[in-house]
Amino acid sequence: MSFSSAGYQLLPVLPELVLAVGAMALLMLGAYRGEETTRIVTSLAVVLLVVTGVLVLMLPAGKLTTFGGSFIVDDFARFLKVLAIIGSAATLILSAEFLSDPSRRVFEYSILVLLSTLGMMVLISAADLIMLYLGLELMSLALYVVAASNRDNAKSTEAGLKYFVLGALSSGMLLYGASLVYGFTGTVDFAGIAAAVKTGSVGIVFGLVFLLAGLCFKVSAVPFHMWTPDVYEGAPTPVTAFFASAPKVAALAVFTRVTLTAFPGIVPQWQQILVFVAIASMALGSFAAIGQRNIKRLMAYSSIGHMGFALVGLASGTVEGAQGVLVYIAIYVAMTLGSFAVILSMKRNGQPMEEISDFAGLSRTNPLLAFFFAMLLFSLAGIPPLAGFFAKWYVFVAAIKAGLFTLAVIGVLTSVVGAFYYLTIVKVMYFDEPAGQIEPMRMELRTVLAVAGIFNIFFFVYPGPLVSVATAAAKSLF
Repeated sequence: MSFSSAGYQLLPVLPELVLAVGAMALLMLGAYRGEETTRIVTSLAVVLLVVTGVLVLMLPAGKLTTFGGSFIVDDFARFLKVLAIIGSAATLILSAEFLSDPSRRVFEYSILVLLSTLGMMVLISAADLIMLYLGLELMSLALYVVAASNRDNAKSTEAGLKYFVLGALSSGMLLYGASLVYGFTGTVDFAGIAAAVKTGSVGIVFGLVFLLAGLCFKVSAVPFHMWTPDVYEGAPTPVTAFFASAPKVAALAVFTRVTLTAFPGIVPQWQQILVFVAIASMALGSFAAIGQRNIKRLMAYSSIGHMGFALVGLASGTVEGAQGVLVYIAIYVAMTLGSFAVILSMKRNGQPMEEISDFAGLSRTNPLLAFFFAMLLFSLAGIPPLAGFFAKWYVFVAAIKAGLFTLAVIGVLTSVVGAFYYLTIVKVMYFDEPAGQIEPMRMELRTVLAVAGIFNIFFFVYPGPLVSVATAAAKSLF
């Protein structure tokens, strides 16, 4: 192979190579210079993510493949890679205060976020079952460590251990499903599987069920959601913000690619699974959150519900459905990062405030913060004309066009139930007696909140760019 042809072969993976080499270089810097490099490593990690995002956007247009077709870069991959990178970069910005504490100066934190992002990018571009598993494990192994990164806290250690044990179980189920699919089709390539799966033989359907079970765990969909509330509550808050944003993008991306490109011949079989999972996730996410007192646990159940809404679009199995999923996840990431910027800013006397009652009277002590948080909560509830309303609109319209009327009706009803617990927080902020003054908001938190809040409030003015990019990305799958 000539040097030029080898270079062309590696062109589709250039952003991943830059991210991997950069992460290794930062690891060496931290290892040789010690804990005092934490701040500079974090800053350089954000710069590295920005460079990686720019490289993704600069790749040649059209569909690029390498490694024998197992790694694919199309409009779908580009859109979701940039979204995952935005989620990871915003998380590192939100983590600045957490890492500035002398007892928590761990430069490895930023390296683990970079390596997890690398896994997400591989996962988003996976075009066969082996690449899918490599990306999934690279993403997950870093997440297990990050969950337990606050070693002096028993809850954080417990969160990491629970996530690891249940994650290992889900990986086993996914591998078993992949081996069944390979056994009955004779190939691990998504295009090859699609060609072989013209009829839904029992073995292939069994393999598909196990495969989707493993992926449901990664998006924390019911009935594989059990880890989410404990891990969200136990992990340090910046880590929870990370879990709630970027990994969800990658997991939904691979969920969409597997179902639509590897199993387009047996839509009715996987549609049944997705309809059940979507209804169960929406229902549990809406009802279980009502009794929560801890804001991070409430966000965990909210996340389960939102993944259910996203899967409503995917269950339709159409271009409109895929477009709905992409618009939904983009808006969801913005809403989540903005909400966690508020949660991270809730501090009194240096202690984080995580109970919903701690938000009492926030509108009187910090009216601007309360306004932005209320807008984000209204958006999460799906109230027009905020961005969250349009996210749900696109997935419900796709479901109705595909004839899934019952699913759309249940989605609307659970959305109404979910609005109750979001409005409860707004009521606490605006009508309860103030619980006390909070510390001034740090600049990096203010920046993330401002960007997320303005996007969320003014999305309806000019939704065109996001919708058109999502439509092009969805069409590239079909």
